[in-house]
Amino acid sequence: MSLLITHIGELMTQDAEQRVLRDAAVVLEGERISWIGPAAQAPAADERHDAAGRAGLPGWVDSHTHVVFAGDRTKEFEARMAGEPYAAGGIEVTVRATRAAHDDELDALVRARVAEAVAGGTTYLETKTGYGLDVEHEARSARIAAGLVDEVTFLGAHLVPTGWDAEEYTDLVCGPMLDAVTPYVRWADVFCETGAFTPEQSARVLQACAAAGLGLRVHGNQLGPGAGTRLAVEFGAASVDHLNHLSDDDVDALSGSWSAGRTGTVATCLPACDLSTRQPFPPARRLLEAGAQLALASNCNPGTSYTSSMGFCVATAVLQMGLTIQEAVRAATYGGALALRRHTGDDVDGHRAVGSLAVGHRADLQLLDAPSATHLAYRPGMPLVREVWRAGVRVH
Repeated sequence: MSLLITHIGELMTQDAEQRVLRDAAVVLEGERISWIGPAAQAPAADERHDAAGRAGLPGWVDSHTHVVFAGDRTKEFEARMAGEPYAAGGIEVTVRATRAAHDDELDALVRARVAEAVAGGTTYLETKTGYGLDVEHEARSARIAAGLVDEVTFLGAHLVPTGWDAEEYTDLVCGPMLDAVTPYVRWADVFCETGAFTPEQSARVLQACAAAGLGLRVHGNQLGPGAGTRLAVEFGAASVDHLNHLSDDDVDALSGSWSAGRTGTVATCLPACDLSTRQPFPPARRLLEAGAQLALASNCNPGTSYTSSMGFCVATAVLQMGLTIQEAVRAATYGGALALRRHTGDDVDGHRAVGSLAVGHRADLQLLDAPSATHLAYRPGMPLVREVWRAGVRVH
């Protein structure tokens, strides 16, 4: 069956040409896009849907979340709002609650969070382990996530649990834990930060995970200057995330990773987290002007960013980080797909390209209850997502 969505007031394609079409139409055929163009020239289709002048754009690609968890960290949030600084150690509160949750409970919690994300326009979602921190519970988190989200990342190197020697725990992450999660994950990540993993320990984790055939990601430069960005570029990681404290050398390394036509390391910004932790925002404008590639993601997690609203992240990037609406939307769609290496290809290893609207790409589309995407920042926090299609199926 084919579906013609017509009379789209403003359509932001985020494709190679980054077109913005007026009075546009899209034809969805099965799970793919088969036609895009002016509404007046649209071909016939089996079904027709009138967008009534609403804005259309690709579904959000959220490339950084932590939705496999149980428990609550409201008190930690209240303390932080009262002036206490954020530290990585709060993760252990969630680890205890997550380990105590039954499989069915954890499954239901993840399903509910995914549903919230979809209702907010997200059509492609990554999530991480990292709240198990032993072999059994990391493998369980990976297995549950693999059945519910699009991409799963192994983050056993999230924190060194209390009572563990850091080197011995790193050995566990690089050995038995990695072996246990590998059947369920495509990516590996490490929290290279003061209070988490040293640059040397982080390098060991990245090396072991790369040898196991996993793609690489890095949490870096969140709480202060550090080696996270350098390691990400050195190991050819697809993304380095947070980036609140970057040096000129870090910016040059990120932009240089894209030189000579190479596919480099995406700079992923997490603005909702920065608001919650009161960290300085990443230098998004500086990164773009230097030639780096940018993504926005929600970092949905219980401690520092308990939201999956990519629209909120886009609004914050425009209002607080100096991005235009076009740049912010691109970072939250195409940029996320680029960070997950799902930005191109027609049915690459069973996956069509996501994050942009083009013929042959997966039919992931959202319509806003607004005439243009500018309303995401103009009316921040409003529930503007009207309808969502994922792989050609209306899911909201």
